[in-house]
Amino acid sequence: MSLFKFLTSKTFLKQVLLALVAVFVLCFIMLKWLKSSTNHGEFETVPNLTGKSISVADIELKENNLVMQIQDSANFNPDYPKFSVIEQEPPAGAKVKENRKIYLTLNPSGYRKIQVPDLKERTFRQAKPMLEALGFRVGKITYENNIGKDLVLKMRYKRKAINKGDKLAKTSKIDLVLGNGKRP
Repeated sequence: MSLFKFLTSKTFLKQVLLALVAVFVLCFIMLKWLKSSTNHGEFETVPNLTGKSISVADIELKENNLVMQIQDSANFNPDYPKFSVIEQEPPAGAKVKENRKIYLTLNPSGYRKIQVPDLKERTFRQAKPMLEALGFRVGKITYENNIGKDLVLKMRYKRKAINKGDKLAKTSKIDLVLGNGKRP
């Protein structure tokens, strides 16, 4: 039997037709199963959690059939209460599937602690940008008799002497004692 006769025979055409029907039925069953198992077309709306506490955020997410995933935060924001949500992903109003994880970034309890740099024997012109780059603020400036004009002699925080390596909260005001250029 030649190949052309075989391809045009009734037996071969029946088998091809049966295969096509089987593929169509399998595809139809698979699509119906996918629609039911993935909840096709059914969405949950992500609530706005910004500024809310962890417990309130957890309750709202459970009401919307969503899962809370907390991410660590190192950036303290004084505009929000401690341990409240400052960011969320996906954003509020987004449409997501049921049981989707919503990633929350929390506001820590305060600014993180940063090591005080070594400013002794540096000029005020060098010390000020160094402090500001680390997140500190320059507080009260006082002068003592010292031949080095505007040379940092001492550092203080809340009237107590501090040294390099001490840890202070970011945005702390560091008072500087500078030389006035006069001999002691």
